[in-house]
Amino acid sequence: MSRIGRMPIPVPKGVKVEISGETFVAEGPKGKVSQKLLAGFPVSVEDGVVRVERTSDAGSERAKHGLLRALLANAVAGVTNGFSKTLEIHGVGYKAEIRGREIHFTLGYSHPVVYPLPPGIQVDHDPKANRLTLSGADRQLLGQVCAEIRKLRKPDPYKAKGIKFAGEVLRRKVGKAGAK
Repeated sequence: MSRIGRMPIPVPKGVKVEISGETFVAEGPKGKVSQKLLAGFPVSVEDGVVRVERTSDAGSERAKHGLLRALLANAVAGVTNGFSKTLEIHGVGYKAEIRGREIHFTLGYSHPVVYPLPPGIQVDHDPKANRLTLSGADRQLLGQVCAEIRKLRKPDPYKAKGIKFAGEVLRRKVGKAGAK
């Protein structure tokens, strides 16, 4: 069996888990996350523990077994503690401003860039450090939003100006050699 797939998922107090049809729904203090279940993998909830089983022993089935268990564990962890990612904005004149459910960026273009936040994602802004901290219960949605924001102005390889993840290591290029 898959080592990840056979591990039980403990459901903490204050989290409600239910399976309705082909959907797994977890609801807790940080929000509500639903995950579509894969066919051929019976999921059971008993005594505050979620278990994922599989019907065959084929290689692709073993991989999907671990995947489904990880997705369900992320849903439970998201509604319990939530997830967060930090983005840093580097560059002269590059900045972000939060207005309601929109983030207005000044990224060196001739126009401001407006990014609307989807429901379920919250943002905190530290203007001194020029950092955005995004948080939410749905890990996949949070990662997608952060990737879309980073894509607005990727860090360039010469001066590292742009939007990057906190802790991301960039490969820098040397640039011109100059006159001798």
